[in-house]
Amino acid sequence: MIVCVCRRVSDREIVRHAKAGLGFDEIQFELGVATQCGRCESCARSVVDQCNAAHPVAALRADMPGQAIQLATQITEGRAWQQSQLSVAV
Repeated sequence: MIVCVCRRVSDREIVRHAKAGLGFDEIQFELGVATQCGRCESCARSVVDQCNAAHPVAALRADMPGQAIQLATQITEGRAWQQSQLSVAV
């Protein structure tokens, strides 16, 4: 998903930089995210925060076969997740 329309920065690019150890300020400098209109700053910061070990989220890449993925609470409590679980059970 495109997070920063002005600079055409995707959430995957932000995740890649965050997992490389960069904080929001460094990512902002490298990618230019949230440097023009600023509307994407909260979303970009949220993506960086989710890469923190204290905020587990689903992996964006499938290059880790056999490893369990822990979903964030907001994901597992959402309607879409519950509906998808019902459709799998059927």
